[in-house]
Amino acid sequence: MHPSDTVLPPYRAWAAVAVVCAALFLLGLDFTVLNVAIPRLRTDLGPTLAETQWIVDGYALALGGCVLAAGALGDRYGRRKAFLAGLALCAAASAAGTLGTGAAQLVAARCGMGLGAALFMPATLSTVVHVLPEPAARKRAIGIWAAVAGVGAVFGPVAGGLLVERYGWQSAFWLNVPVIALIAAAAVVLLPESRDSDARPLDGPGALLSCTGLLALVWGVIEAPGLGWTSPGVLAAGALAVLLVAAFVRRQLRCAAPMVPVRLLSGGPVWPATAALALMSFAMFGAMFLLTLYLQQIRGLTAWQAGMRMIPLSLGLAAGALLGPLLARRSGARVPCAGGLLLIAAGFVQLGGLEAGSGDVPVLLFEALAGLGAGLLAPVATELVMGAVPAAAAGVGSALNDATRQVGSTLGVAVLGSVLATSLTDTAPGDQIAFTEGLTAAAVVGGAVALVAAVLAWFRLPGRRPRPVLVPDRDLSTTQR
Repeated sequence: MHPSDTVLPPYRAWAAVAVVCAALFLLGLDFTVLNVAIPRLRTDLGPTLAETQWIVDGYALALGGCVLAAGALGDRYGRRKAFLAGLALCAAASAAGTLGTGAAQLVAARCGMGLGAALFMPATLSTVVHVLPEPAARKRAIGIWAAVAGVGAVFGPVAGGLLVERYGWQSAFWLNVPVIALIAAAAVVLLPESRDSDARPLDGPGALLSCTGLLALVWGVIEAPGLGWTSPGVLAAGALAVLLVAAFVRRQLRCAAPMVPVRLLSGGPVWPATAALALMSFAMFGAMFLLTLYLQQIRGLTAWQAGMRMIPLSLGLAAGALLGPLLARRSGARVPCAGGLLLIAAGFVQLGGLEAGSGDVPVLLFEALAGLGAGLLAPVATELVMGAVPAAAAGVGSALNDATRQVGSTLGVAVLGSVLATSLTDTAPGDQIAFTEGLTAAAVVGGAVALVAAVLAWFRLPGRRPRPVLVPDRDLSTTQR
């Protein structure tokens, strides 16, 4: 038996789960910790709204574009090695970010953090699958994993608000360094090494096509409000993105060792589950970006006050993550997934109605609805994806799950932010009427995406399996005669 195949005692297995969930919490926090620092950043460094979107999106862009390749590397060379290497890269890039004096440097630092996260994120979920082979324990752990991922992202504005007010925007970067050191020390002691003995070779051309295709798409969306949606540069970026993505899909269909496991996506619940996760992430992360801008630029709240108003979102996520698996056991995956997306769409109705004097009630109602909805969906859809992947190739399944979520997050910030920016292009930065009009337009887009995803989930995800019909003995005997 290979050392990586040794069955761990329960206390060691759950300790390993705690370590990877701590890293996942930090990853989620890094997604959003800078959101509440945006006004201070714009005051100190003067980036445009498009540059601000790049600072926020650079992390998710690098993570989403590279996580598939990183998952394959972890499966091939060792998931603990990938986990530790990713933590080290993330810490180094975070330290570099504190020295930034312009938007370009901060974008580079955020991209470096995203590359590090791409290395360690697939190892989090694949480690859960590896150390807990028993199905019931694994499902509980995946539910915890999904809740931690969401709560970490929501806790980012809270931690960011406290740090930014006291120590400036640089503290949002410095936060990572000591926390990563603690997680890495625990990982060295508690994480077992695991790998796939039949792992596929890395598809370098596929990785390049996926990264550049996503980059071209996001660049076009973010720059469109300033350059014009029909400008030659934006149209060229859109056409290039289509060509690159099409070439990536073609390669995945023909490649002997594809980055995306096409076999898994060809049928069953995996492709609608990953689509639901991507569209949920699109709506949620785009909404959080808009909401933090609204709370500080229109409501005039401090970073700490804005961050504290995100707490109901984390409570909703935690509650949903507990309820989702229970609903799935009773009624199948379609009820918590489609129902959760409908709750997110209902939350966007509240978000679209926000005005300068709206107060806290509609904000908190949006967070409660959207948080509960995302929490219902995330663990159920994640379990559908991971349940279809052999344990030996858990890194590939984890990377597929992670990539769809990060691409959705990246596009959510880019698209909804650009819809808002289009309304502000010819107005003063603090124009409240233009901002609320743009917020309404962005909320319509986000709500429509959530509704489309709900319909997809209802018709494509499995419902409750019918109970077997027991035929009385006399009927059997009659049939036999």
